[in-house]
Amino acid sequence: MSGTSFDAIDAAWVDFSDSGQPVVVDFESSPISQALRANLSKLQSPSFNDLHQSQLVAIQHADETAQVVCRLIERQLPHRSSLRAVAIHGQTVRHQPKLGYTVQLLAGAYLAEKIAVDVIGDFRSADIACGGEGAPLVPAFHEAVFAEDEPVAVVNVGGIANISLLIPGEPARGYDTGPGNLLMDGWINKSLGMPFDEDGRWACQGNIHPGLFDALKADAYFALAAPKSTGRDWFHDSWVEEKLQTIHQSVAAVDVQRSLLELTAWSIARACEDWGVRKVWICGGGAKNGLLLEALASLVAVPVASTSELHIDPQQVEACAFAWLGYCFLNRRTASLPTVTGARRAKLLGALWPAS
Repeated sequence: MSGTSFDAIDAAWVDFSDSGQPVVVDFESSPISQALRANLSKLQSPSFNDLHQSQLVAIQHADETAQVVCRLIERQLPHRSSLRAVAIHGQTVRHQPKLGYTVQLLAGAYLAEKIAVDVIGDFRSADIACGGEGAPLVPAFHEAVFAEDEPVAVVNVGGIANISLLIPGEPARGYDTGPGNLLMDGWINKSLGMPFDEDGRWACQGNIHPGLFDALKADAYFALAAPKSTGRDWFHDSWVEEKLQTIHQSVAAVDVQRSLLELTAWSIARACEDWGVRKVWICGGGAKNGLLLEALASLVAVPVASTSELHIDPQQVEACAFAWLGYCFLNRRTASLPTVTGARRAKLLGALWPAS
């Protein structure tokens, strides 16, 4: 898995031999190189030659993915014969479900040849073809693994934040609540040259700017009804600059950071309040931001905790989820949820690139 944060490639070795219940046996993560991050960022802005460049970047992404996967395989060499496939999300560079398409860079055949393992990818297209958003994909996995006998929410805070609402007796629901880490990461990188705000330490030094915060909350995305999904097409560094220009006030850089953190917490809390959840489980990179968790807890007034308390490392959840989607594909099980994506029916998700 590599998400909208452009920060790392994560790989989980997941065992499904116990009645299909996922068990993470091993995990490997590696930061995305500066060169690949720069090329992925360039593809967010349309250019005359982006079709050619996207194919070159897909191969570059596959090369770095192969390194991560091969290290994991090497550690699990005694169990190599049990490895059925590598399920991979690919790197999202466009997401336009209302126009009928989404683009995840994935050189599937190239990767399968390089690692000598069947590759399963392209998990979003079938749902979009059936009228859905193609995202988020993880609520079905969250339902299978995290459902309890009381209403709970599972929130993945990556570049974009998405929520799974697990209500007993009802089908799972979920959607992208809005920006997760990507706006905060982009702002601190621009302001201080740092890749991210570790534990929210910089944001903690600032204050929420009322005028800016109101402008951020007023964005049209937050008023959209679910099903909905988003990405860097909507929320990007220029989006922050545009909001700053609308308020005609000078805002200290650290106050911008604090306001962006509060926006992430606020947008997640709205969904939790709408469904009366009793507990919020956090996974993804945002689970490491203590200030974000404090801000969210103050807004929802229910326990907020990392999935580590459920014995699944928050960094491993998404990679495990895509292993689960690959498992469903191999067993011809539908894994999409129309109540989440708005598709006309549940679909078998994925496409196969055989290694042989």
